[in-house]
This record gives sequence, structure tokens and C-alpha cells, in this order.
Amino acid sequence: MNSSPFRFTLADPELGPDAARYLLECVEEGMISSQGRFVRQFETEFAAVCGVEHAVAVANGTCALHLALVALGIGPGDEVLVPSLTFISTANAVVHAGAVPVFADVDPETLCVTPATLAPRLTSRTRALLPVHLLGQPCDMPALLDFARSRDLRVVEDAAEAHGAQFSGRPVGSFGDIACFSFYANKIITTGEGGLCVTRDASLAARMRLLRSHGMNPERRYWHDEIGFNYRMTNLQAALGVAQMPHLLAWVARRRQIARRYRELLAAQATDLFFLDEPPATRSACWMSAFFLRDAAQRDPLLAALSEAGVESRPLFSPIHLMPPYLQSPALYLPVTEAMSARGVLLPSHTKLTDTHLAEIASLVAAALERTAAPHSRRAHS
Repeated sequence: MNSSPFRFTLADPELGPDAARYLLECVEEGMISSQGRFVRQFETEFAAVCGVEHAVAVANGTCALHLALVALGIGPGDEVLVPSLTFISTANAVVHAGAVPVFADVDPETLCVTPATLAPRLTSRTRALLPVHLLGQPCDMPALLDFARSRDLRVVEDAAEAHGAQFSGRPVGSFGDIACFSFYANKIITTGEGGLCVTRDASLAARMRLLRSHGMNPERRYWHDEIGFNYRMTNLQAALGVAQMPHLLAWVARRRQIARRYRELLAAQATDLFFLDEPPATRSACWMSAFFLRDAAQRDPLLAALSEAGVESRPLFSPIHLMPPYLQSPALYLPVTEAMSARGVLLPSHTKLTDTHLAEIASLVAAALERTAAPHSRRAHS
């Protein structure tokens, strides 16, 4: 039962019909920690979806990013190029590794970093790129890989929001040296908390497995060759993931339908917003459906009006480079990031929403837009 005060919530996870049975199996067998068949099965099945050979399940998405960077040898004295328009864990993971995140702007059409937005931020200390497939929209990974290879840089994909997304028919997660996913409760596949690293490189996978479990020698139990981390995923979490894997592609398809339907409905009812077009080569996972306001001053009143109407919504991520832990002096200016962050609104996007629900939400959004529009804008609409 949903105890949310909202009639329409941003996220409402589906766990699949086998979830309870798999969890009961873990309990009955006593396999509730990181030992058990579901961890290995989840790793194998998710790696297959990404088109790679290796996956390493971990405690959460931030752990995945940190583990990937450490496994690649990123550390003190190094710089990593990251977008500022993302959840703060992307930057925090770089700091946890002892390196410095260097913030780049994003492309206004995709909200992803590109070679053009990254190039001005390069220095002699740049060691890696950490592109983010924001809201499930894939970055142009072939272009980013060319950029990285020509400069001897490593690439970690932050695919936390992009389960099942593709670029030119190739799965997100199959491009970088390592790709990292999150399975937080609002993600397309969820294990409550949880994360996963995928890679084609067997040596990197082995390195991450070693570091994931306290640096314990795999051939000599309780002998530790180096300092590692306790980043293991539990069998209980993995059981939830395995229960959902058969439904992943269908859920992505439905989220794409939801995004298209919002666009159709709101385009017919409102003129003071716009959507971003999906580039032809990409297939977004549409983790969250987003629109953008022409007047940034309308965003916060609109969010409040939607809340009053029973629709849970949220702003796009705030620019990391303007937050206290990362604020520079003088302040860095990233115009696209700052403009789009101030205008973005995310709508309920989960797969339990019916077309009837979407029509009602769109009507409530249109009414809230009308109520919160500036007076001169209302006159223009009348």
C-alpha cells in the first residue's frame, strides 16, 4: 500500500511476481548476506543486458563509482572530468578516490557532456572522464571514447539512471573501461539500495572483486593483501534484482511510451514549456520524464502548485559546482548547466501509471502552469 501523501508519486517500484518467493528462499536457506546464488545470477544477467562479460555487484551506486575509479588507479594528484548537472555522488566518488572533480558544462540538446564541453576543462592532470547518461539519455559515447583515447584517458560511464538505454543499438554500459549502475528505490531496476560495475576487462573485474571485499586474497581466506572496502551486495538485495530482470526491457519500453504521451498531451495544452528531442542514434531509458520552463522564475511556484494538486514532481539536479563543498572562488560559470537546471521539472514516470493517469496528470500540470504564469504570460495565452 502506498502511504505517500501524493496521489501521483514520482516513483513506485515494481518488483516482479517472483520477488517474495526469491526473498523467502534466501531466508529459508539462511543466505541473507553476500553469499548465495542470487548475487552471482544478478551479476551474470545484468552483464548480459549490457553486452559485457563481467559484473561486480556492490552496496550502492556511489560505491560502484568509487570502486571503478580506484580499480583504474585514479587517486591523489589526478583530475577527473565530470558534468556539474548530475547527482552529487558522481563528484563525491572522485573525492573519495582522492582525486579532484573538474566540472564541465553539458550540451543543451541532451544534457550530456561532449568533447566540446570537456575540452576547455582539460589540464595536464586529467586522467579520466566520468560522463553521466542523465535521466537515461545516453551520451555520445563513440565521440567521447575518441576524445579519451587520443589523450590516454580512462572512461567510467555513470549509468545510474540508464538501465537498458542504447546508443546506435549498443547497450549503455558497454563503452567505457567500466560502467556503473545504481539500484536505488526510484531506479528502473531496484534492490532498495545497491549498485553494480560492468566491464569487458577480466583483470579490472578481478581487481574490483578483490577491493569490494576488504582486499581479501581469493585463494587464502582471511589473508588481506591490501586495504579494501566492504562494498558487497547482499543476497537479499540481489534476489530482488533477479526477480525484476525479465521485465527490464518491457519497463523501459513503457517509460518511453510515458515520455511520448506527456509530450503529446502537454504540447496540446501548454505553450510555456518545452521538451528535449531524443537524438536519432539514441534510445533513452526515460528514467524520468522531464520538461523545461521558458520562464525559470515559474519553476518553484509550479512545483508547489503540483504538490497541492496531489502530483509529486521535482526539479532537475542543482549544479554541483554551485554547492558549498565544490564552490570555487571566483565561481565557475557553466551557462547551459545553470540555465537548464533552473528550468527543469520531472514528472511521475513509473510503469504503474496508466494512460488515464497520464492524461489527468497532464491536465493538472497545464492548470498549474496557468495559475503560476506571470501576468503578462497569462494575457498572452488568453
